[in-house]
Amino acid sequence: MTLKSGSRGSIPPFIVMEVMNAAADRERMGDAVYHMEVGQPGTGAPRGVIEAAHRALDDQLLGYTVALGIPQLREAISKHYTDFYGISVPMERIAVTTGSSGAFLLGFLSAFDPGDRVGLAAPGYPCYRHILAALGIEAVSLEVGPEERFQPTPEALEAAKEAGGPLDGVIVASPSNPTGTMLGRTHLDRLIRYCRAEGIRFVSDEIYHGISYGAPAVSAAELDPDCLVINSFSKYFSMTGWRLGWMVVPENLIRPVESLAQNLFISPPTLSQHAAVAAFDCREELEANLVRYATNRDMLLEELPKAGFTELAPSDGAFYIYADIRHMTNDAQDFCRRILAETGVAVTPGNDFDAERGHGTMRFSFSRSEAEVRAAAEALKAWKR
Repeated sequence: MTLKSGSRGSIPPFIVMEVMNAAADRERMGDAVYHMEVGQPGTGAPRGVIEAAHRALDDQLLGYTVALGIPQLREAISKHYTDFYGISVPMERIAVTTGSSGAFLLGFLSAFDPGDRVGLAAPGYPCYRHILAALGIEAVSLEVGPEERFQPTPEALEAAKEAGGPLDGVIVASPSNPTGTMLGRTHLDRLIRYCRAEGIRFVSDEIYHGISYGAPAVSAAELDPDCLVINSFSKYFSMTGWRLGWMVVPENLIRPVESLAQNLFISPPTLSQHAAVAAFDCREELEANLVRYATNRDMLLEELPKAGFTELAPSDGAFYIYADIRHMTNDAQDFCRRILAETGVAVTPGNDFDAERGHGTMRFSFSRSEAEVRAAAEALKAWKR
């Protein structure tokens, strides 16, 4: 008898990981690859973090920690909110997690029930809807475009309510993946006020905070203590493989999050926690990374139109440029496969981010070295379509 498999695993793949596999295959054959597919900094963890990790290896048992994270790290994160945003967030409301991915799982489980409806922008980070689907929560796409700067609005939430019933939550990312757009304080406050009036749980994905090219990003924690705020050491702090994130948790979710974390994860990675305490003292090195991102961004905004990519979303923050390519193709996945095969440039089709309209879009990541990003731009300009 064939044993059944659970339906919760029947979710779409994360397409960018498929592109990474194809790029790795090309590299194994000895062919050049210019990595613009994955949102991973081209630099490793700051020197202070590496040194702290060495000290921890020498001095610490590195056993389990408490489920919400070591007090030293929670205190450092609390201080970060004072230093960076000018607000007080007590360490008791901070939960350290196994990457932002672990935070999404804990946050969604604690805030929503199966059958709840949660709105999210399309285009948007695909793992939101995939995790929600695996948990039996309905992901409601809010189709937004250049007019809304690819961000949710109260009007979009109201339209979703009229079309399918009340929403129980909304997920907002500012800066956004894949578009890089941001919400200013006035617009973010208006959106949060609408959600509070409607009883909608506001989940703020802030993992690209610190990476912006004008005004700094505004944290939802500045505006409403009932927002669930998710952040990570992966992007601004260049610690992707350390698998460490955090949440600012509303008072009524602290105990549920702790109980879930105890049962699902025991504790976040111990070595990463001890090392991450030092991350907040590495600003000079981290700001140097930001200068490189800004240089790459400016270069691509100038060079991509010369390669035919003329319809670009505003890149306010993060390290992405999102392109409308409907004038070039109606099959973004095939188009990106051809680009990789014929130029060595690995890029991500928009299908990952927008199930309905993504076939006409694609995302460029400019998080790697200036030399690699420039070489990719030259290869794209030379490509004969």
